[in-house]
Amino acid sequence: MLSVALAGKPNAGKSTFYKAATMADVDVANYPFTTIDANRGVSHVRTRCPCLDRETRCDSDDCRDGTRYVPVELLDVAGLVPGAHEGKGLGNQFLDSLSNADVILNVVDASGGTDAEGDPVEVGSYDPVQDVAFIETEMDLWLASIVADNWEAVERRSRSPEFDFEAALTDVLTGVGATEHDVMAVLRELDYSTDPKAWTDADREELARLIRERTKPIVVVANKADVAPADNVERLREAADRVVPATAEGELALRRAAEVGAVDYDPGDEAFEIAGDPSDAQREGLERVRDVMDEFGGTGVQPALDEAVYDLLDRITVYPVQDETHWTDGRGTVLPDAFLLPAAATPLDLAYAVHSDIGDGYLHAVDARAGRRIGEDHELEEGDVVKVVSTAT
Repeated sequence: MLSVALAGKPNAGKSTFYKAATMADVDVANYPFTTIDANRGVSHVRTRCPCLDRETRCDSDDCRDGTRYVPVELLDVAGLVPGAHEGKGLGNQFLDSLSNADVILNVVDASGGTDAEGDPVEVGSYDPVQDVAFIETEMDLWLASIVADNWEAVERRSRSPEFDFEAALTDVLTGVGATEHDVMAVLRELDYSTDPKAWTDADREELARLIRERTKPIVVVANKADVAPADNVERLREAADRVVPATAEGELALRRAAEVGAVDYDPGDEAFEIAGDPSDAQREGLERVRDVMDEFGGTGVQPALDEAVYDLLDRITVYPVQDETHWTDGRGTVLPDAFLLPAAATPLDLAYAVHSDIGDGYLHAVDARAGRRIGEDHELEEGDVVKVVSTAT
């Protein structure tokens, strides 16, 4: 399952975001290091379900009136403080937890109501723009330290006549989620020597930065946007390529209200309707959330997840079926599964995503929409429904 990690300094609202996105029971408090051990849960990204193109709606619990919610792992780790790469705070634990994340949501307190250590201060007295570069820098230095710690081993391997510099670097970086393809792509951007003795600290730090950018891309979540000074969100947008204004507390309030039937709301909706008979205080709170949603087009929690997966990682959703006519599995369930694949993935990639045995025994695939066979190297698109024929099925 694709993994999304929540990063940021303590008290920025990561655990509230996590709770809102997963409805898991976690501690949320207004002091640093509320989260000690990483929380792992299941959240979802949102897309259009192919069942809208048929008279029969799908049977999946993850489809709501034609909106499909595709599961992803959500990881909430301990807060990061300056010097984390040297072990300050819970730094080593935090950074190690990010090793296998596919994408990072940097949850920033856009209100400026917490300082660099995560301690509460007067709203607007701290500049949240500092937290954008801070996370990137700590991650870069962490990766650089991993490279440096293993460089002596790379130098020893270089004495062998069979030494392969690129393979040696891949072995070092596999533990942080980098593949051979990632390493080769990064090295193509560098004017590098294959002699490890010729590398400087600056060379290794540049390697670490490029690996982080490629394997740990970041979306900034401008959390607490509902109480942020007017220009803070705009300055954050100027400081980072991808910024999503959000109110995690507002999303959590809506999801709780929806659970008890007080509002009609699905995650990612740009608006909600009051369905029950809330008290005056509850209605006032909901109207405050509505004002924020009107300003930013929603609470930002679902859009942040969607942007990270569909836009930044460039994933598509593909639906494997066994019956290409009725779009069902072997038990007659309509569109039971959805897989997130890289853009331009092929039917063979889908086969392996379903199960390695299906991939090993791959014979051919059928485009269920068109009712025709497609080639092994056919590029799949968002919303494709595909039957995979394999010796293993």
